[in-house]
Amino acid sequence: MTTRVLVVDDSAFMRKILTEQISAVEGFEVIGTARSGEDALRKMELLRPDIMTLDVEMPGMDGLQTIKKIREKSDLPVFMLSSLQGKEITIAALESGATDFIEKPRNLLQNAADFQRELAYHLKSVVQNDDEVTQLKDSEPREVEDMLNQDMEAIVIGASTGGPRALMQLIQKLPQSLAIPVFIVQHMPEGFTASFAKRLNDSAKVPVLEARHREKIKAGTVYIAPGNYHMQIHGDEIMLTQTEKRNGVRPAVDHLFESAALLYKNNLLSIILTGMGKDGTNGMKAIKKMGGFSIAQDRESCVVFGMPGSAINAGVVDVCTDLTGISDMINKIARVRK
Repeated sequence: MTTRVLVVDDSAFMRKILTEQISAVEGFEVIGTARSGEDALRKMELLRPDIMTLDVEMPGMDGLQTIKKIREKSDLPVFMLSSLQGKEITIAALESGATDFIEKPRNLLQNAADFQRELAYHLKSVVQNDDEVTQLKDSEPREVEDMLNQDMEAIVIGASTGGPRALMQLIQKLPQSLAIPVFIVQHMPEGFTASFAKRLNDSAKVPVLEARHREKIKAGTVYIAPGNYHMQIHGDEIMLTQTEKRNGVRPAVDHLFESAALLYKNNLLSIILTGMGKDGTNGMKAIKKMGGFSIAQDRESCVVFGMPGSAINAGVVDVCTDLTGISDMINKIARVRK
């Protein structure tokens, strides 16, 4: 079955390029284009697309205003097309309900093949069949009380497609009393994670920082892995590296989870959120081996169930719940911290 895409961009050149590149992806067709937010809303009602790509910076109604209007009436998957110049609007658009964003290359003609692969990856992420993602296994989860009886020393979180909005919900609800560090890997390009961390910091009750190499870890602080850098934990420091990509991404959730497992052992809580692929599964295996506790976001609240589903399928998840349930567990940890 063909997936129908509406392309929205004020540049005729970009509309042409996007139409050509999306049409070259098997199973996708561009059914229309729009050159403004107002035009996008009209075409969305008329053409009923399955997915929309939406430029961030447009005259008149920009991408942020447009996604807010879309979310008033539809849960249509919307991917923002953004450059670094529009990173603040992009992060705000994710908070307002955009599915994810795709970075425009600085030189589109020289990077056309890479850009098409990136487009294909994101578009395919929201149309995967559940059967392609995972076959859930029946297993008895450990009781939540087991986690609460352990003196947790850290929380690690991994996320990809749909992750920014989920993380905003979780981090905004972290209690001021949180006395342990939180480490996050969100698949996001270089340059955008600083703006994402600032956005979270502005609305959170605890400090949220983009991590720096050799930074000393402080309790009650949230650290975001910078785009294009793997983040690991060694002793009381954060280590950033640009070793080869893992699972096709950098930063990779697995690197963070595995290093945290070695350090915190059974006093570690890991959380895997919405995202395509299997990044985080091997890391959760390491955490389970060390006796740590693992939570997966449930299918119903995920934009893409790939990463949580992979971890569940591997038998390394103790509890599967929605974002409210995850938040409640984190808050309980804060209250019972010894």
